[in-house]
Amino acid sequence: MDDDCFLRFCRLLAGRFTNRDQAAADPVHFAHIHVAFHPLEGASFGPGWYYSEQAYDHDLWSPYRQGVHRLVRQDELVRVENYSLKDPVAVAGASRDATIRATVQPGQLTPRLGCAMEFRANATGGFTGSVEPGRRCLIPRDGQLTYLVSEVEMDEERWISRDRGFDPRTQAQRWGSEHGALRFRRTERYDQGIGPHWLRMREA
Repeated sequence: MDDDCFLRFCRLLAGRFTNRDQAAADPVHFAHIHVAFHPLEGASFGPGWYYSEQAYDHDLWSPYRQGVHRLVRQDELVRVENYSLKDPVAVAGASRDATIRATVQPGQLTPRLGCAMEFRANATGGFTGSVEPGRRCLIPRDGQLTYLVSEVEMDEERWISRDRGFDPRTQAQRWGSEHGALRFRRTERYDQGIGPHWLRMREA
């Protein structure tokens, strides 16, 4: 992946998205959700690190999903490594408040092995991603272990995602939307600090 394409991915990832239009059109099947990815570059993290939150519109300061992500540029793709937080409640709201975001530290992170996302440039000028091969991203749900299938499309205006969990033995779907992908539109950009110095990130 060349420099321009890599920096474009870094900038596109940095933003906030909402599926308000989808939720308004079909409230029975889709809740109103906000997704945000904010760069963490600073004293504790270098270029290529992001904090993320997903929250329902009615409870923005209590996200139901949080994570930290590290971008690794490879030959034809960007690998987004995923980390969980040991105490996510302590940094809830970090995508909205720089003071809270500054409290996120590397020592709080636990790698989510097998759960990296791999993104490639697509024909529309955006990127398409899926969870790394191997079916090793295991998630317990309702007392049963499932493997994650995650699919994402991203461009200047949209973030489209679909997460589903499958039974490792029968391959039957156990959780996730049965009504299609979540369709978000971009409402904010957080790419002001992303520049050529990000190209000096270590590659895998």
